[in-house]
Amino acid sequence: MTTPTMIDRAGLRGLARPVALAFGLAALITLAAKVQVPFWPVPMTLHTLAVMAIAALAGPRLAVGAMLAYLGMGAAGLPVFSGTPERGLGLAYMVGPTGGYLAGYLLAAGLIGWLAQGASMVRQGLAMLAGLAVVYALGAAWLMLFVPASKVLAVGVLPFVAGDLVKIGLALMIVALWRRFRGARRA
Repeated sequence: MTTPTMIDRAGLRGLARPVALAFGLAALITLAAKVQVPFWPVPMTLHTLAVMAIAALAGPRLAVGAMLAYLGMGAAGLPVFSGTPERGLGLAYMVGPTGGYLAGYLLAAGLIGWLAQGASMVRQGLAMLAGLAVVYALGAAWLMLFVPASKVLAVGVLPFVAGDLVKIGLALMIVALWRRFRGARRA
């Protein structure tokens, strides 16, 4: 018989793995945020790709946990967001023009994770499109605080649609490859 550790007594053994996974996935989201593809009016990142793939693979709870960890690290002042530290840090960055998109990613992670569970590739793609609509809706609504409403679609949505659709396609490929790899390992 083994002596229970402090982790066992606190009931954290079952919690340690998902928390570690959430922070690991938050690190992947951070890396995706730092990859910038030159684009106008602002550089495009791989945020969308990471959030979509993580949500479809990890499910709603872990995907939301990863986004909460990511947002928490950013709120604490760590340079996890695109353009940080140059464009600001912490809460000041989060309430700036991209704040609505960050909130949209959080809601999209849960929605995609929920809709994509056990779904076909077509339904997963539709789940990702639904998540993207949430990101655009919250992002555009928040952006209206900084840009005239008549220009929000032109600067905050339309320039990114084609690139985001490509990222959804790539996320679907990542999901398919991951599932195939995992299936081959189990056989």
